Amino acid sequence: MSRPSQGVVVSGLGFPPQNVARVVVWEWLNEHNRWRPYTATVCHHIEDVLKEDARGSVVLGQVDAQLVPYIIDLQSMQQFRQDTGTMRPVRRNFYEPSSAPGKGIVWEWENDGGAWTAYDMDICITIQNAYEKQHPWLDLSSLGFCYLIYFNSMSQMNRQTRRRRRLRRRLDLAYPLTVGSIPKSQSWPVGASSGQPCSCQQCLLVNSTRAASNAILASQRRKASAAPTSPLPPGGPPGAPPGTLSTMHPSATFASATLWAVPTAGPTEPAHAPGASLRSPLNPGGVPTPGQNNLNRPGPQRSSGVSARTSVPPGVPALPVKNLNGTGPVHPALAGMTGILLCAAGLPVCLTRAPKPILHPPPVSKSDVRPVPGVPGVCRKTKKKHLKKSKNPEDVVRRYMQKVKNPPDEDCTICMERLVMASGYEGVLQHKGVRPELVGRLGRCGHMYHLLCLVAMYSNGNKVGWGHGQGGGAGRPGPMDLTATFLGQDGSLQCPTCKAIYGEKTGTQPPGKMEFHLIPHSLPGFSDTQTIRIVYDIPTGIQGPEHPNPGKKFTARGFPRYCYLPNNEKGRKVLRLLIRAWERRLIFTIGTSNTTGESDTVVWNEIHHKTEFGSNLTGHGYPDASYLDNVLAELTAQGVSEAMA
Repeated sequence: MSRPSQGVVVSGLGFPPQNVARVVVWEWLNEHNRWRPYTATVCHHIEDVLKEDARGSVVLGQVDAQLVPYIIDLQSMQQFRQDTGTMRPVRRNFYEPSSAPGKGIVWEWENDGGAWTAYDMDICITIQNAYEKQHPWLDLSSLGFCYLIYFNSMSQMNRQTRRRRRLRRRLDLAYPLTVGSIPKSQSWPVGASSGQPCSCQQCLLVNSTRAASNAILASQRRKASAAPTSPLPPGGPPGAPPGTLSTMHPSATFASATLWAVPTAGPTEPAHAPGASLRSPLNPGGVPTPGQNNLNRPGPQRSSGVSARTSVPPGVPALPVKNLNGTGPVHPALAGMTGILLCAAGLPVCLTRAPKPILHPPPVSKSDVRPVPGVPGVCRKTKKKHLKKSKNPEDVVRRYMQKVKNPPDEDCTICMERLVMASGYEGVLQHKGVRPELVGRLGRCGHMYHLLCLVAMYSNGNKVGWGHGQGGGAGRPGPMDLTATFLGQDGSLQCPTCKAIYGEKTGTQPPGKMEFHLIPHSLPGFSDTQTIRIVYDIPTGIQGPEHPNPGKKFTARGFPRYCYLPNNEKGRKVLRLLIRAWERRLIFTIGTSNTTGESDTVVWNEIHHKTEFGSNLTGHGYPDASYLDNVLAELTAQGVSEAMA
């Protein structure tokens, strides 16, 4: 099926041609480099503010309570989140009035949590066109997605996994229409139709600072208008299409990965100072025009300068907009707000982002890969046949416990009842041969519990989570359900007080493959040694009886995963123990991702790995002087150590 035309990209300011109506959709760029549309209500609000002041700020929380932290700065075309300092590019896109946004039609898919998520606008338009033509199905592969849309069942199917999701078509407010260009921007601040500025705290903050910077901005404009310029032919630079403007506002130009960037200064060419004539793909003549910004510059043109980075002139502050590890000198929110205000005032500022982490080493040929000295083989695999059968809970508990005839008058930390009284699981769990008043002591650590409590703890396995049970006596909490953090139904037992492990603990890691070898590159902080590279690979599959949802499919995102260790004595020791932990299925488990919130997916299991090769921007790289000692302690906590071999 043919793909319909996407948003209209117009040269120059990006306004639609004179007397031609277009639907306006404002969109923001997410972390997956996809443009996500704002709702029609939000777009109407942005357009209303835009008509009043094309270089103002839009407070999104005024029309959508879920967007309270967000402000759009129309000068730099950035969405700013006040509590974190995160900035994302935004754009103003145009579509045909007869398309889905012009009719107020929204197509949505149901996520794992049961909530409805709108499709990207180009996908929404594609689906609506096929729906109107009464096609029975639609293939989205032409848009880069491996999904099939079935209109009869109103479902979306993943072509690879065959998984289906529900989708729906609903009517909403139509997106705003615009014809020709918008009115020229007026002086700041401009309020609503009443002529009064908004009194919300967010607007008051922006307005008060913006009013104080008007004098500085006027001074910058006077300097710019007084600068000598070179005349250009009427209509713009040679070869430019009709309607193309040949200049751009100097204050909207910064050395930023997300703002409109100027060309890199040459070896003998000084960096441009604010107010000086600038040359760019849209401005070959270098004539500044006060009042122009990059509001409606098409996406490809706005991003054409992304790779160009200028040297920062002396004395110009570099403000990190987003600091991932929180170690920068400027708080992210303060840096972002300061950058927006200085940008609006036309002051020199270099908005920067934290550098991207170096996740992988330079390419390595197979001939340069070597086995790790002292570690046999280069690969380990785990399969379903490695799973151990459950053992009798009473036998496991009695193996590690010693009976206590006269227990002390203190609490059992499992059921919260006194040890001199019956277990809180009396009446909740019936087990032959284990009386509720029996108390035992774990042999190595000496902690005491009701035998019935330990049997209940072992029997529950990972089927339940922490939480109070049916209520204890005398105002005490009831017996507690316990997770596989403390036990595993594999013949091992873990003390819930000190975490000491009895027996060989195994986990619930799905089947997969672990590879390890030497590569001829050094890690930061270990320049005198080569690097051990570990490669984990786990495919998607079906959850087994030891997993949270037996019989349900689980996902495996981000595999293969690459991890790194220094090739020294301690690094090789860590590798040997990681291999042992892998064989015991302790490296990964199935649960909910802390990063994406996705459930029933493969996640790390409390043994930290270094996944950055050449940096430590996220805390998962080198140099890190304490990492090897920390991971050895984590392995010991999982019952994996050379002493326990």
